[in-house]
Amino acid sequence: MTQTTKYVIKYKLDGQRRWDFALMPDASLEQAQEALRKIHGEDAEKISDIQVSKAL
Repeated sequence: MTQTTKYVIKYKLDGQRRWDFALMPDASLEQAQEALRKIHGEDAEKISDIQVSKAL
């Protein structure tokens, strides 16, 4: 079983600053994009300025 860590993903959706938490194996941009795609579906194409950091 892969170990996951809780990360906070900060991003802009249609120019509006937002953030979400996700459990991911690492803090890679690809993992963050996949997590946001699961949350927002097709609206994930409008996401920009993604930043990932470990949640406290």
